[in-house]
Amino acid sequence: MHCRIHIQGHLASGWQDRFLGLRIEQQEAGTTLLVGTLPDQAALYGVLLQLIRMDLVLLLLETSEEAAQRS
Repeated sequence: MHCRIHIQGHLASGWQDRFLGLRIEQQEAGTTLLVGTLPDQAALYGVLLQLIRMDLVLLLLETSEEAAQRS
């Protein structure tokens, strides 16, 4: 499953291991984009749980099975 998760604020790239390999991309708008492929919905829930534990604000979550099949 291909995921794009926008969160409020800038997140340092050193946190990447907590997000199952999703790339951390800082955006000009003062947000962070986590993007990449996760194996299943359980992995997505794990990433969302990390966001909660880190007290981060979720702005947008997009998933697509189609993009994961093309990569």
